[in-house]
Amino acid sequence: MHFMAKETVDELNKFMLPYPGKVKAAALWLREFVWDLYPESNELIYVDVLSVAVGFSPTDRAGDKFCSIAVHGNHVNFGFNKGSAIADPDKILLGTGLYRFTRVTDIRDFPAKYIKGLLADAHLNSVRNLKQIRQLTGQTIVKSVSPAAKARLVTGYQHL
Repeated sequence: MHFMAKETVDELNKFMLPYPGKVKAAALWLREFVWDLYPESNELIYVDVLSVAVGFSPTDRAGDKFCSIAVHGNHVNFGFNKGSAIADPDKILLGTGLYRFTRVTDIRDFPAKYIKGLLADAHLNSVRNLKQIRQLTGQTIVKSVSPAAKARLVTGYQHL
């Protein structure tokens, strides 16, 4: 685990090398969207050989995340870790379990105003359920990089 300033995107860009440009652009745009609304949150990054996940949390704990950006082959999922606990009156969120998400293939189609309302509810629920408050705020924390992803970083990425 290591920390970096939220303005630093070099490492995140490196993790996203195998993805098409529009997918990287969507993920970075969504990241800024959340940072602009919740600058005091912490960004938690998880890298696997097939995906990059960026979660936002009021602490440094994954269990406290209120939203996430999951980068996959040709799209990004923008989701809510406890999405079943927030109202979705327009029924745009996919998923039947606790995690609910919307698939983003083009940010021009992203319902930003609607998602801001869902984010407000998700953030409030996350803060309300905190068991302990950590002093970290506004940090980017690389929580894990799988061994296979590390090997790909060393040997050079190929598009997925």
